[in-house]
Formats: sequence, C-alpha cells, structure tokens
Amino acid sequence: MKILNGKELAGFIKERQVHEVASMIKKPKLLIIRDSDNPVIKKYVDLKIRYGEDIGVLVEDYHAKSSDDIITKITSANADPEINGIILQLPITEKDKTDELCNLIASEKDVDGLGANSKYDSATATAILWLLAGYDIKLENKKIAIVGRGKLVGAPLYKIFQASNYDVSLFHRGDNLTKLKNFDIIITATGAPGLVSNSYVSPGTILIDAGTASEKGVIKGDLDSKLHTRTDLLAITPVTGGVGPLTVTCLFDHVIQSAKSI
Repeated sequence: MKILNGKELAGFIKERQVHEVASMIKKPKLLIIRDSDNPVIKKYVDLKIRYGEDIGVLVEDYHAKSSDDIITKITSANADPEINGIILQLPITEKDKTDELCNLIASEKDVDGLGANSKYDSATATAILWLLAGYDIKLENKKIAIVGRGKLVGAPLYKIFQASNYDVSLFHRGDNLTKLKNFDIIITATGAPGLVSNSYVSPGTILIDAGTASEKGVIKGDLDSKLHTRTDLLAITPVTGGVGPLTVTCLFDHVIQSAKSI
C-alpha cells in the first residue's frame, strides 16, 4: 500500500518559495482572522504562522470578538496595501454568516479561495489535486466519491472534477455510505472522526482524508483507524501529514502571487 505523503511533496515546493520570497523587495503579509480557540483551529493557525516564518512571509493572527469585529477587520485589510492575503479561519462561531463574511474579502486577497468571486481556487481542493498529481494518480476512467459538501473542500473539489468531466459523486455525512464500496477513489472532508468505516471500503481503493476534528484533545480524521492497517488498499493518506501540509503550501503560494500582483 502506498502512503500519500503530502509533507514530502510540500517540502519541495517550500524550497522554491523560500528563494522566491527572498528575491522580493518587500515581504508578503498574510492576515488570519479567527474568533475561536478551538484546538484544531489553533493548531492550523500556529502551523501557518511557523510556515510563514520559515519562508519569510509575515503572518498576523487576529482574534476577533464578534462578527461585526470580523467585518471591520476585513474592510480595513482590504484597503491596506501592506496586506496581500486574508484568511477567515473556519469554522466561525456564527456559521450562518460564513458566506457573507468570506464574500467581503477582496478577490485578489482571498488566498483561501472561499469567496464567491475569489481569484483563486480553494487552497485545500488545490492541495488534493497536487497530492494526486504528485503521486501520478490518474482520475480518468475512475469512479470518484467525495464525502462532505463543505465550502472548504467538498463543494469546490466537486465543481473542479465536474468541469474536467470526471466520474464523480458527492455524498453528505447522512447519506448511505455503504455505496462507497463501488468507488475507486474516496476523498473525505467532513470533520466527523471515523465516519468512513473499514467495511465501506473495497480492496484496491485510494483514500484521501482531508477531514480534521478534535476528540478529547486528539486530532482525528474521517477514516476508521482500521483502514490504516490494511494492506489491500492501493494508497492512503497518513493520519497526519497528508493533505494538510500541501494546503498550507498552496495557501502561501497564493499569498506570494497576490504580493506580486498588488
């Protein structure tokens, strides 16, 4: 069974980014806006801060007090020429305002690709494409299942696959997931630990887990832990170090592009 190591692929791209940023007259800057201290959110914010330090990109972590505070900060950052990228770290407390707030981010600074008019594709969806390409996994003539319809991964990835005329089906966490046995590639992004049972997956399947959640302080994915011990699967992402590192790498690629265009 092949392990789809996104961390290794991200390392090669990171080297290029270090040289790219070093050649720029002014350091790019990323603003991260969040309104929670959830351990999963905090983990990914800290990871982005460290990554920015490694490649020479400035990162500001702003903890908003309310949705009105988020609006004020986004409006100010849109007009600030020193800020090249803006991220609203999801989920936010008032989830029903997610689309409204993401759409406020200027299209050229929406480096997560979550706004309706963003210049960029979703960073996580792009990371999954990079991971597949990096391991030479072909999507033509394959039955692909995406589990999770969220705006971070499932919805944008489904749109990308449809545009490429791939054979793709979209599942919600409440759907009949036993049907996953009929698919060659399964991509999950629900944040429901262990949702995809070992019994749902046929031999020879490729599994990509982009879901993260905290369970008693431990970060877990969408896949049943038994799936990681199977030897009859074609490929699987590791428990950590799969899609996540490439998402961060893609995100900073967008920040660098934005800095060059503004």
